[in-house]
Amino acid sequence: MAEKRANKRYQLTDGPIASTLVNMTIPMILGMFMMFSFNLVDTFFISMLGTEALSAISFTFPVTFTIMSLAIGLSIGTSAVVAKYIGRGEIEKAKEASTVTNYVAIALAGALALVGYLLLDQIFLLLGASPAMLPAIRDYMDIWLPTSVLLVALICANSVLRANGDTRTPSIVMAAAGLVNAALDPLLIFGWGPVPAMGIQGAALATLFSWVAACVYLFYFLAIRHELIHKGLPSAQVFKTSAREMLRIGIPASGANMMTPVAAGVMTAIIAGYGETAVAAFGVGSRLESMACMVILALSSTLPPFVSQNLGAGRLDRIEEACRLSMRFVLGWQLLIYLLMAAGASLIAWVFTRDEEVASIIRLYIWIMPLSYGMQGIIILCNSALNAIHRPMVALYLSMARFFVFYVPLAWLGSTLFDLPGFFAGAFLGNLLMALLSWLTFRRVLNKERTQLDVVGVA
Repeated sequence: MAEKRANKRYQLTDGPIASTLVNMTIPMILGMFMMFSFNLVDTFFISMLGTEALSAISFTFPVTFTIMSLAIGLSIGTSAVVAKYIGRGEIEKAKEASTVTNYVAIALAGALALVGYLLLDQIFLLLGASPAMLPAIRDYMDIWLPTSVLLVALICANSVLRANGDTRTPSIVMAAAGLVNAALDPLLIFGWGPVPAMGIQGAALATLFSWVAACVYLFYFLAIRHELIHKGLPSAQVFKTSAREMLRIGIPASGANMMTPVAAGVMTAIIAGYGETAVAAFGVGSRLESMACMVILALSSTLPPFVSQNLGAGRLDRIEEACRLSMRFVLGWQLLIYLLMAAGASLIAWVFTRDEEVASIIRLYIWIMPLSYGMQGIIILCNSALNAIHRPMVALYLSMARFFVFYVPLAWLGSTLFDLPGFFAGAFLGNLLMALLSWLTFRRVLNKERTQLDVVGVA
């Protein structure tokens, strides 16, 4: 069994930094592509049902992303704690923390899903949905929301593997789940043979079945095949200690991530004033953003275990170099993505709609917003690194500043002054200003960590 465990645990505290990050990130790109294809594939097939269905699924984005934000935040806490133990060489403590964090994540996800289910109509009315649209929204959310616990379990279990330096297995699991979803979507949405057409409900069911398959395999892999988590319940003391460590990082990280759907909800409410066509276009743009920022998101998943393991080993020089390399790369990469998207804006709009009014807003979105994705990458990577060095409150404060000082207020101001072009341009400016603040804050925190480490070394 010891041999099995060694096969899936990797030290990230030595060796070339650039090639280590590349080798970890490439598998995650495929996994992220398939993971975010859930929303994009759903959007594509649902768009064939008409503008009303597309608008309904667009309204669900802030709520579904809230659950994803909880999962991502808890996975950040899991990765930070487990990877730091591995960096210190405390393997049994890493295994205990891996076990406890999955139990805690599932419990918190269940509580959030229950609250959301009970308040569903009120939430979507606040987001600007009309009462006539609520039945279509409920067709999707009545299935998606209660079973979102599986999504949280899946993301947190994957973070255990990433903390151990294994990004290949999570990528395979996410890719397989994405393929299952893509295969089932047209079958369940439009029906075939004995399978009835279920419309928007079919999209939710396709996602559910893909999560079930992924979770069954992943927990078999973790608990039985490689024994990276315990099969039984941990002792009360171990549970308390590991849960406290994870939640100390995971709760602020979840809060920081939840700023995104909260801001998306406010942005949706603002753009709802321009009509359902604008909401539909903004929903497409939001899902395109997930795909366009795929490399950033992959790096934000691979950078934290690298940072946390090196934090445990006291290698702050490797942390600084890894972050610098990552941020330089995303600026250049996202500029290339922008140029490609801008050149193909008309084709992209045509793929998702034949409604010219919706298409024109999609094109406007593409010509402005993706230009700020590189800056958004700096913001995301700085927050990821801050959580990984166990400074979650700093990351939370930065997230709050981004959405409630820069991003949303400037978008609102732009829309007030210049309508939809101003809305997108204001959001762009918010990302630019926040990227500068995030990088300066990260450098300051890392210098403080270095000073504290020097003091401990002298002592």
